Amino acid sequence: MDPATAAAPLQADCETESRSVWSWWPSWRPTSMSLLKTTESKILACIQNDLWARFVTLPNQDRIWTLTLTNKAVCKLAEQESKTPLVMVHGFGGGVGLWIRNLDALSHSRPVYAFDLLGFGRSSRPPFPSDAEKAEEQFVSSIEQWRQSVGLENMILLGHSLGGYLASSYAIQYPSRVSHLILVDPWGFPERPRTQSQEDQGTEAVKKPSIPRWVKAIAAVVSLFNPLAIIRAAGPWGPGLVNRFRPDFKRKFECLFDDDTMTKYIYHCNAQTPSGEVGFRAMSESLGWAKRPMLQRVQLLPPSMPLTMLYGAQSWVDSSSGDIVVQMRSQAHTRVLLINAASHHVYADRPEEFNKVVENICRSVN
Repeated sequence: MDPATAAAPLQADCETESRSVWSWWPSWRPTSMSLLKTTESKILACIQNDLWARFVTLPNQDRIWTLTLTNKAVCKLAEQESKTPLVMVHGFGGGVGLWIRNLDALSHSRPVYAFDLLGFGRSSRPPFPSDAEKAEEQFVSSIEQWRQSVGLENMILLGHSLGGYLASSYAIQYPSRVSHLILVDPWGFPERPRTQSQEDQGTEAVKKPSIPRWVKAIAAVVSLFNPLAIIRAAGPWGPGLVNRFRPDFKRKFECLFDDDTMTKYIYHCNAQTPSGEVGFRAMSESLGWAKRPMLQRVQLLPPSMPLTMLYGAQSWVDSSSGDIVVQMRSQAHTRVLLINAASHHVYADRPEEFNKVVENICRSVN
């Protein structure tokens, strides 16, 4: 379907949703779903291949914003139809627009799907439970319902950061649907390190003071809020905060945009009503550790499922978790790859190398 044709019926849907988002605070917080749509449209205009962008409605009427890309060359269509699709799941606070340096290259030889996770980007923002297991299940269930609605039998599933955690959980629950699992700098794998007081539990008082009380007090206050609450609380200064604290996003995409398009996109993705953010907070604890670490469950993946863990060599995510997974799945096809000169956002720091690695993995499937 032509993107222009697909866009027309979506206009009313998007604007209907945007009127319910902070419509009583228009002058305080300079955001809306309509502004997010406009910024995202500028990003997606860079795509050269055929793009179909639409909402996929789930049985409970939640909607998942979805991109489908196929090769523009007609001669490639029959070849693509025989290939297992690649499905890409973004990380915390992100959306489909962040894949802009990857979508064309990866859709050259097979269909590529990218969607905004439930509660993020332009997807619906329903309430999430405060229980970690239930919040995780709501995310995973929405991915499975999305798959059913789209009509995919199986897929190569790629997840970045939080998306990697959820992709792992999905693959454990629905292994027959995943031909190859690709985890890019996945969040939530290691267990939270034990504190000195925990290690000395059962003995007499710890001689050395641990974390100062004032630090614990600040951490306790911060823990009462959602991770990105400061962006919303800053009101008209919110976009400036994103530019100040995440200037790297502008640099990562400067070959496409010479302005603040990408930081605007990040702002509008996260200045809306918090939803997926609430779900993430339910699943995480102090400093972003997962309450239910994936290393405790990764052995539930079937040995027959190929798994590739891809890390940025300069990322804050410790790749040693990948080495542990290799040991745990000693009889399974598991690889850990590092991309040099790349941070947590591997796909944007070194897109050519990232695309090449992912394409090679896809070719190993078919």
